[in-house]
Amino acid sequence: MSMQLFDKTAIQMSKKLALNYSTSFSAGIRLLSTECGDAVFAIYGFVRVADEIVDTFFQADQVKMLQEFRNHTYQALQNKLSTNPVLHAFQLAANQFGIGPREIDPFFESMSEDLDVNTHNENSYKQYIYGSAEVVGLMCLKVFCKGNEKLYADLKPHARSLGAAFQKVNFLRDMKSDFTERGRVYFPSIRFENFTETHKLEIIKDIKKDFAHAYEGIVQLPEGCRLGVYTAYIYYLKLLEKIEKTTVKEILQSRIRISNGQKIFLVFKSMIGEKLKQLQLRKITVGTPRSTPDCL
Repeated sequence: MSMQLFDKTAIQMSKKLALNYSTSFSAGIRLLSTECGDAVFAIYGFVRVADEIVDTFFQADQVKMLQEFRNHTYQALQNKLSTNPVLHAFQLAANQFGIGPREIDPFFESMSEDLDVNTHNENSYKQYIYGSAEVVGLMCLKVFCKGNEKLYADLKPHARSLGAAFQKVNFLRDMKSDFTERGRVYFPSIRFENFTETHKLEIIKDIKKDFAHAYEGIVQLPEGCRLGVYTAYIYYLKLLEKIEKTTVKEILQSRIRISNGQKIFLVFKSMIGEKLKQLQLRKITVGTPRSTPDCL
């Protein structure tokens, strides 16, 4: 009973991290099935702490702290236990759904880059996005597929595209704070002071390709997780639309946001859209056995 209580409390602490740091992401996660939602909250908590180490804890020895967190992560996975509630929740998800070094190592490599790399070329930019965002999408996909290796292999490219799209939107949204607070410019061959409307539109065009490719995978996700992922997709797509309408001057002076009222509207919009798709599917497939009952 006491171990179950610790497991539950650890997951709740990861949920609290998500709720405090990202209301939009939390809204999407809450629409997942309980099993998937708990695991994704655990992944979010793990990623959030690592991100805070490199983005916020400037008064500490960040290199040492990140390495210790990495070591403790693998200790937690091996021991199937950690006194750190966030790592304990993460190891529960990782051990249950098969998340391992293939996903974790690239993530920590990208986090390490944030401590000593301020600008990127094309290759380092792609590598950074893979480790900081695409593998996080793959961690979540492991949860969604629940051991179905064929489904995972089929959806893996789409999950990577969705992670990349989210990260690139974040880069645009946070250009000011990334540069003024951390001295970073993520987009290759672009200097903060020389960022132009042409640069912005080229980046947005690239992100839209990622979103289009990601959507092809979202509609194939199991029903228990499709709505939550689609909600996050809709939110970030709306944020990109707002950035597209925002001048470069404004982007370089402030953080672009979606209001809480808009977020609530987008959640309801995605829920209604999902219900309509399910109704249409029932009409099309009435009387016909479905070979994959959990997927569109």
